[in-house]
Amino acid sequence: MKLPIIKTIVESGEFDEDYLDETIDVLLCISEARGVKDEEMEVIGELISNISGAQEVMREIKNGTPQKEALNGFMKRVMGAIN
Repeated sequence: MKLPIIKTIVESGEFDEDYLDETIDVLLCISEARGVKDEEMEVIGELISNISGAQEVMREIKNGTPQKEALNGFMKRVMGAIN
């Protein structure tokens, strides 16, 4: 996951949760196509992770958490899960 990408999605204000869900569905559909290479699968997986992260941050902001705090909190949880 890349915080700058998540932040860009969140700050754009152009996408609601349904739109992002549909985007993930399209990416999952593409990932199931025959002939998708490993490198392409990695990119698709990274895109899905970033979009899912943006959705989580957007939910926190909607619940009243300031954007910076929501982004930092999300990344701390991700880093904690990795360790």
